[in-house]
Amino acid sequence: MGVDEVAAYLGVSKSTLYDRWRPWGLKGHRIGRFLMFRERDVETWIDRQIIV
Repeated sequence: MGVDEVAAYLGVSKSTLYDRWRPWGLKGHRIGRFLMFRERDVETWIDRQIIV
């Protein structure tokens, strides 16, 4: 998934995603000059964010 897709999915701006993906602990991969995310990694990250 590209930055546009992940940002839309999470409901944040692209700039927020670029600034916060590392501090959030979201696994990203640089492919050439692009930042990409695996869908399963995004889903796993979301699952870890659940507050009980």
